[in-house]
Amino acid sequence: MENTRILPFISKPGRYLGHEYNVSVRSWSDTRLHCVLIFPDIYEIGMSHQGLQILYHILNGRPDILAERCYCPDRDVEKLLKAGNLPLPSLETDHSLRDFDIVGFTLPYELCYTNILTILDLAGIPFRAADRDETFPLVMGGGSCSLNPEPVADFFDIILLGDGEEAIVEITDMILQAKLDGMPRSELLLRLADIEGVYIPSFFRPDYDEQGRIASIAGLMGRTEVRRRILPVLDEIEHLKNPLVPHAKIVHDRLGLEIARGCTRGCRFCQAGIIYRPVRERSPEQIMELARCGIANSGFEELALLSLSTGDYSCLSTLLPDLMDAFAKGFVSVSMPSMRVGTLTPAVMDQIKRVRKTGFTLAPEAGSERLRQVINKGISEEDLLATSRDAFALGWNTIKLYFMIGLPTETMEDVEAIAGLARKTKQEGDRCGRGRRQINVSVGTFVPKPHTPFQWERQIGIDESKDRISRLRDAMPRNCKLKWHDPNTSFLEGVFSRGDRRLSVLLETAWQNGARLDAWSDHFQFGVWQRAAELCGIGLEPYLRAREREEILPWQHLHCGATPEFLQTELENAHQLVYTPDCRYHGCQQCGVCDFKTVKPIVHGGRNQDAMDGETGKKDADGQAASVRICEERHFKYMVTYERLGNICYLGHLEILQLIFRALRRAGIKTNFSQGFNPSPKVSFGPALPVGMESLAEYFVMDLPEPLPDPLQAARLLDAKLPQGLRILDISLHSGHIPQDTINTYRIVLPRDLTAQELQAMEAFRGAGNFPVMRERKGKSKEIDIRPLVPEIATEGADTVIIRTISRAGIPGIKVQHAMEHIFGIEEAVVLAARMRKTAWSPFTDK
Repeated sequence: MENTRILPFISKPGRYLGHEYNVSVRSWSDTRLHCVLIFPDIYEIGMSHQGLQILYHILNGRPDILAERCYCPDRDVEKLLKAGNLPLPSLETDHSLRDFDIVGFTLPYELCYTNILTILDLAGIPFRAADRDETFPLVMGGGSCSLNPEPVADFFDIILLGDGEEAIVEITDMILQAKLDGMPRSELLLRLADIEGVYIPSFFRPDYDEQGRIASIAGLMGRTEVRRRILPVLDEIEHLKNPLVPHAKIVHDRLGLEIARGCTRGCRFCQAGIIYRPVRERSPEQIMELARCGIANSGFEELALLSLSTGDYSCLSTLLPDLMDAFAKGFVSVSMPSMRVGTLTPAVMDQIKRVRKTGFTLAPEAGSERLRQVINKGISEEDLLATSRDAFALGWNTIKLYFMIGLPTETMEDVEAIAGLARKTKQEGDRCGRGRRQINVSVGTFVPKPHTPFQWERQIGIDESKDRISRLRDAMPRNCKLKWHDPNTSFLEGVFSRGDRRLSVLLETAWQNGARLDAWSDHFQFGVWQRAAELCGIGLEPYLRAREREEILPWQHLHCGATPEFLQTELENAHQLVYTPDCRYHGCQQCGVCDFKTVKPIVHGGRNQDAMDGETGKKDADGQAASVRICEERHFKYMVTYERLGNICYLGHLEILQLIFRALRRAGIKTNFSQGFNPSPKVSFGPALPVGMESLAEYFVMDLPEPLPDPLQAARLLDAKLPQGLRILDISLHSGHIPQDTINTYRIVLPRDLTAQELQAMEAFRGAGNFPVMRERKGKSKEIDIRPLVPEIATEGADTVIIRTISRAGIPGIKVQHAMEHIFGIEEAVVLAARMRKTAWSPFTDK
């Protein structure tokens, strides 16, 4: 963020720095079409999203197209940008979003809709497409919510339904040609509508009857429906080999490998299981290539195998051992965040825990056998208990169970069965002995989603949700912790999930009255939405009602591929407890998605069998060998000195550590690792610098199993693998002993000249024998004498201070910023706005 003057005053400035490793910073003048891809939530969520990164790399792989990124700012940044009349910039080149040709939003979930308005407002772009002329960028959307974007449709010029890899190329090619030809926007939209998957909201008009229900959806310009774009195969992988590596800690801070897209297990509540059909697997060879390149080019310490149901990947029994064999020695763990009960075999679990034990979550969804039949979950209570038993036996002490309340046909007996299943799971752990077992139960209110068999069903209201949660809380056994999703947010999600275009007015009104970042509990204000609904004269509860089978639904003109007849049949099967098998292994179920010419299931192996049992002995032998290697571990210690200059100084100490660890892995510098459940590199760092402090004199000591053949060459290689702002100065052999007592020199350039009074205060400090101040730490106040901690202080020019401080182990110290405030009497805001730089350090002794 070029507006560096706001960085000292905001929370988590690492979100806004840009210049992460593997970003593409391209010349604005050398490219002809400029796109900014926006995830409408904060950085930690957006950087975890695979879809945006896919499109980012595809577009930047084109010689004539530039793609940059932006994420929704938190409230503090929004307020500062508004107060300073500053535009929200892109991360790569700090261009205002209004300067781009295309502003492309991911539509990931309903509770981020107000964030879209925040971003458009900070960009100076009118909310509604009808209010934007040719001088404004085209505003485009895509993602999982694009299959019912109607509540936000009036804000978009273009919405892409379905897979984007091929479509984004066709769309940008057409927009670029239109730009070169000077084509009017109206004609461009007509041409874009001919691209499969492209929805132009202004080409459709819903009409409503006296009851407020949709009477018709008029297709203008000769269009009556838009069909979802489907990528037939996942063969292209070049754009996935250089993943973006975040500065700040993100939600899914790892290398994500999409091993398959789509799921046909047929859970009737699951929208993703419909709108991502059919199943298309990547080959094991492609996955191994992506894993090797991705880890080498990112330095991540974990890779996650991603799909809607990773355990159903047909070649998992051979792929997982191959991955573990390739990466376990380098302490790279493999996780599978989307595993289904029944696919989590003991052999799979044994592989997962070879490096680190990742989290263990099971999703029965419903507590009773009957209700699991209703939703077509296809797992029994014994399946769940057997999986839990295996997990406990293999060393896991905590299991998380996820359930929904409010599923169709649910009774209070079904709700209480959740507590019963948690109790039985806990009993399985207790039988294993050896330590305390914890069951964490998470509950959310069921939200009917468009394009699912349950799209016609009713959603329970807020009071009903609270009542069921209360009943469940009372029934929950000891040592089973219950958490639940806020029924108010589930209510709002349900309103927008099956909402129509009239809700755009509600969105604007709620946003104008302060609704922001609604997916975050510390920002969500349900009262704001209730008042907005009253102001707009919109009833929210009717959006949760059951729909008639013949009723026109708001998304009826948007075709996901599955036919309405299939969805209705599945709804009938739910009420009759009829099981629908997986079409991968039991024949076509006539959903309507596949044409079996271009679009068809792609499965690389037979049905996934537990073929890893025979490998267990081999892995145990590997584990024993690893233990021997640890016992025989050799130690060669090197001190690495480096500097951090520029905006990278706004990262916290732990964030810098993570950057260094990953840079070492990218540079191929192998360190020794700690032992235990979560091994980490044996690297010791110097004292933590305050956020915002630059430094010419930082260091860390790394413990290596082998000597470096050429430390100078290693320094050059490591330097090349660091993000902008970090620079290696030297690598040299070292004893490994890091001084605990140091004296540090700082140069502070204030944003204004020192006053005469402040200079007098400095002289008074220099002449004082002691200088007691109150130090606040962890909510407690303590008086300390800072005079012996600041042996030298002087000025250099009218606005610069040179200060030396002593840091001693076990003795309370003083941060240089606080020393400046106490000694000079300068306001905190002035010190925060100063440019602070550590220029030198040395060991301190009393002698």
